Amino acid sequence: MDIFALIGVSYCLYILIWFLIACIADCDVITFLAVHFGKSPAPEFSRKVVWVTGASSGIGEALAKNLARYNARLVISARRKDELERVKQECLALNRKLKDKDILVLDFDMLDYAVHESKFEKVVDHFGKLDLLISNAGRAQRARWQSIELEVDKSLFDLNVFSLINLNRIAVRYFTKTGNVGGLAITSSIAGKFGAPECGSYTGSKHALHGYFESLRNEISSNKISITMLCPGPVFSDITREAFATKIGEKVDIVIQPTDRRMATDRCAYLCLVAIANKLDESWQALFPLIIVTHFLRNRSFLISRLMSLIDVKGLTAKIRGTRWNDLKEE
Repeated sequence: MDIFALIGVSYCLYILIWFLIACIADCDVITFLAVHFGKSPAPEFSRKVVWVTGASSGIGEALAKNLARYNARLVISARRKDELERVKQECLALNRKLKDKDILVLDFDMLDYAVHESKFEKVVDHFGKLDLLISNAGRAQRARWQSIELEVDKSLFDLNVFSLINLNRIAVRYFTKTGNVGGLAITSSIAGKFGAPECGSYTGSKHALHGYFESLRNEISSNKISITMLCPGPVFSDITREAFATKIGEKVDIVIQPTDRRMATDRCAYLCLVAIANKLDESWQALFPLIIVTHFLRNRSFLISRLMSLIDVKGLTAKIRGTRWNDLKEE
């Protein structure tokens, strides 16, 4: 067997193994291998100071609770102080080793850029350091592309992109100045990897995050600050209910049903923390077949592009998401 035949056989074997894992896993192949053969998140996060934004519900809440189980010291932030206090008490109940002072509640609006610096200083004053910033704050959007008013795009980018960039720049300056080998984790989305239909503003904001943080990764590769992009697919949360619609002040208000085919937020959070613990550059979390579908949509060769033109991508996406997608009306 010559070298080219060996390479061909090896490549075919790689594709076969990749496809088999993608069919049984609820994450990308590298994350799957990290789950089974990589570092366990529990010892990696024990007594580390971790800040989770958008921690009052959904994936952010699940991340906080998993980190509490791992004995991390937590900063949890969002706008709703009452919900943050509830999350704090539930975290303390999950791990009796944690004391009240081990969980700092910071209620503020991410859009209030002027307070970011003071909030960051409060974290460092309280714990003496910060080890990891998980930027999970954000909002979804559901509307037909041609119907979206520009103010929705601007508002979504302010929250999903610029507020995160501002806070992470403060964190990077802190890590660089102190020499603390810290980490950044950013909640993007599977929608940040391809053009998800009927959520153009949201998809655009998530693509933007990849551009910003991939650029940062290439700038700071020598100073050991880890950056992990987290790309969840559909999960059980209230994100769709609070999603932007076509105009400012309008909400989609679609309630996710228990029968929808979505990942549990606790499972999603666990996979995210495995990825962060193993310092993966990027991690996808989604039920079959979204990982495979995303892979092919992201790598659109000429053949794949022609094939996808024959498929009802919008209908396929709706079935995968498991929501009443067609409730969106034409304007």
